Amino acid sequence: MTTVTTKPIDLAKAKPLTSNIARRKRGTLHGISDIRRFFHRNTEPIYFISATNFNLVGIDEWVGNFAYINYIDCFDGQHPNVFVPPERPHEPFESIEDINNYLLRHPAVKSLIKKRGEDYQKSGGKGNGKAVFLMFDQTTEKLCKELGLKVCFPPASLRTAVDDKMETTRIGNKARVRSVPNKLARVKSYEHLSKICGKKLGDDLVIQTAYGDSGHTTFFVKNEKDFAKHEAEITSAPEVKIMKRIRCRGSALEACVTRHGTIVGPLMTELVGFPELTPYKGGWCGNEVFAGAFDRRIRKNARRAAMAFGDQLREMGYLGYFEIDFLTDLDTGTVYLGECNPRITGASSMTNLAAFAHADAPLFLFHLLEWMGVKYELDVDELNDRWSDPDNIDSWSQLVIKHTKDTVDRITQAPPSGIYELDGRGHMHYVRMQTHRRTVRFENRAFFLRIAAPGDYRYEGADLGILVSPGRFMDDDFQLTKRARQWIRGIHSFYAGQSDDHGGPESTGFKLL
Repeated sequence: MTTVTTKPIDLAKAKPLTSNIARRKRGTLHGISDIRRFFHRNTEPIYFISATNFNLVGIDEWVGNFAYINYIDCFDGQHPNVFVPPERPHEPFESIEDINNYLLRHPAVKSLIKKRGEDYQKSGGKGNGKAVFLMFDQTTEKLCKELGLKVCFPPASLRTAVDDKMETTRIGNKARVRSVPNKLARVKSYEHLSKICGKKLGDDLVIQTAYGDSGHTTFFVKNEKDFAKHEAEITSAPEVKIMKRIRCRGSALEACVTRHGTIVGPLMTELVGFPELTPYKGGWCGNEVFAGAFDRRIRKNARRAAMAFGDQLREMGYLGYFEIDFLTDLDTGTVYLGECNPRITGASSMTNLAAFAHADAPLFLFHLLEWMGVKYELDVDELNDRWSDPDNIDSWSQLVIKHTKDTVDRITQAPPSGIYELDGRGHMHYVRMQTHRRTVRFENRAFFLRIAAPGDYRYEGADLGILVSPGRFMDDDFQLTKRARQWIRGIHSFYAGQSDDHGGPESTGFKLL
């Protein structure tokens, strides 16, 4: 992977006009208007450190002194609050945590954090600011401590425990949130698997290991031949989740555990396994937000489940943002717990830029409140009732576009991030640069955030970019619409590459989003 080296923007010179230090001492924030004003006037440096700024795109317009420190420059130096340090030699990245730790060790990043921290301290603040991550580990925590940054998430050890699919199931059981009929066990062979399942689960199974994303570690097993394809991954795991395969529809919901209760966002559909978008059969490849996706009963049950799950997380000491995947049984209407992601996710940009978020405040702001050292009062029940009202939910969709061919080449041409338009013949055209979807109003236009740039490798499963547009990308049968396919073809047509004598890298095995 390569990145466009741009002249670093001087975020250290972007000083807020007023300080929020004194405001914190005045007392408690009362309700949404106080919370919005507090963040608008914030002077404490807050950073989102990750491979890209995708997950929290647009948050910088809500939070004063908010900046993105990224490895990939999706905007070719044109985003005012994105800092991409010059490339330095490093070991091959094997995870997002590796990318973040590389950034925190980078001299240019350390200098930026120090300078902005000094300015904050001159106004009466303490420390060098706060940091938010998509993924982090104990090394990240240590590096942040050395830099005077406070990590605005529960400890990595707790997040890792909750992220374990086996532990998620057990947490759900304690919260009385049902999972698809399952067994948690170590599997030694196909014969052993059959004994574990018995008549209750049958022969048509879905097997998951503890960690993994985008379908990498979800295996569909109907017979011994299917089992043999994934035997090494299944039998080497200390424990797997063995589920009865049901006819289901996937959905996702983001929420935030606060001191006042769990705040719940809208239930979103998930795009999963479309071969035009991902090479992984069970791979996530997008979301839709629209009020009619599920009937009132399903939305209500998912919301109740998320609140109960969040309450159980709070008992474990967890505070802040999390996401739950649900599986709705199409034969019975039962809403089952799928998995939990204890973090911001690929759906976070959808949640935080929705109409209800603009009417009140993005869900992520309530996450930050738990780490800002400020007292606040909030009627969580009232907020949840308002956010669950279909009239407050607008319709948006996103496509996460990967390279789906089993080929490797080096990219020579790629579309820039910005606004695009479909003409009357379904051909895609570039309109202008933009930093997020804010100005997209019609279904023939979309915002594209580029991930893979010229000089990067395209390999099977590589993230090319994310496209967001009003309206739906799936029809009533939950298949891709004609418009979605036109956008997918259009994005691919803007990419070009040539073979490399070195053969390029193998798939990283982790996603950047």
